[in-house]
Amino acid sequence: MQLRYSFRVYPNGPQRSALARAFGCARVVYNDALRAREAARAAGEAFPRTGDLSKMLITEAKLTEERAWLGEVSAVVLQQSLRDLDAAYRNFFDGLKGKRPRMGAPRFKSRKDNRQAVRFTANARWKITVGGDLSLPKIGDVRVKWSRALPSVPSTVTVVMDAAGRYFASFVVETVPETLPDVEPLVGIDLGLGHFAVLSDGTKIDTPRFLRRAEKKLKREQRRLSRKTKGSKNREKARLRVARVHARVADARRDFHHQLSARIIRDNQAIAVEDLAVKGLARTRLAKSVHDAGWSAFVAMLEYKAALYGRTFIRVGRFEPTSQVCSQCGVKDGPKPLHIRVWECGACGAVLDRDINAAVNVAKAAGLAVSACGAQVRPVLVPAQRGEAGTHRDGQPAVVGIPGL
Repeated sequence: MQLRYSFRVYPNGPQRSALARAFGCARVVYNDALRAREAARAAGEAFPRTGDLSKMLITEAKLTEERAWLGEVSAVVLQQSLRDLDAAYRNFFDGLKGKRPRMGAPRFKSRKDNRQAVRFTANARWKITVGGDLSLPKIGDVRVKWSRALPSVPSTVTVVMDAAGRYFASFVVETVPETLPDVEPLVGIDLGLGHFAVLSDGTKIDTPRFLRRAEKKLKREQRRLSRKTKGSKNREKARLRVARVHARVADARRDFHHQLSARIIRDNQAIAVEDLAVKGLARTRLAKSVHDAGWSAFVAMLEYKAALYGRTFIRVGRFEPTSQVCSQCGVKDGPKPLHIRVWECGACGAVLDRDINAAVNVAKAAGLAVSACGAQVRPVLVPAQRGEAGTHRDGQPAVVGIPGL
């Protein structure tokens, strides 16, 4: 399976200028190709093929005075920009056909976008030097802060500049799944806001509320940003300060998700999670808390780590009445307001914690014979989708492959 490993990189002044030039050239080629295809669509003609666009917008454009500066960057970066446009159109049409969730048509990229990226394939002849630097064509040897060793030779590297002005090198590598030793526990997980996760064995994990804790500082920086003159250098500095606050929140949340998902995968043979309607919940008055929790990212980590380490991962339908059914006798007791956290079953008289009861019902709905005291059976493994592996930004001694969970 393929995974993505991201590392912080530190380009110097000339390298930052070269990367900015590469970002701009890739963006221009993307917009030119999008404009050519939209013009063909408006005229009722067939879409130009990628090969024709490459010849017209890259090879021939370099010979003109208006686009001669395209020759200052690697041609692979420009060709990959055309591939990105192909992927955007493919995803758009697949959404119309019902093959994937719907998404908008490709749009023009702006130089004012806070996030920029360029991709280098093996054809670009990039390499990792003996000294541990990342050598990129027409950019130079960029310093990398390695937190682990790559498990195999990467196929591509994407250089990303985020909204906070930080640079990252993202490598796509092929990994071989490694099965962890078998364990007995099987767990159901109920995600929420009062507690981030409640396990069917009774464990409750508090919600860190990273965004809520940073709100005071974030409001102060946003207030300063609003007072700056648009287009001024001081406004750009204030925007970066706001972006850095958001980046620290996102980094802390991602680290929390990685540590918790790794612990759950290590300690349990099978994991069942309810499929929540996050988009719907994000439209309610709880929107900020829902986004702060980051349930979707956490579930995605559980899913790909289960596939990577030979665990079972099961999604339970969102319409399963996990909070309405007694986990002891199975009688449906009807919906209950959110303020009711403990209730008594009218059939068997059992006093149930709302969240633990829901976690047990999630496990039962997935076909796992579990109770609040632990697991009893082990189901057959099911395939899980791949995901993305992140790394810490702080420098750590390099290790081979993925550290032990």
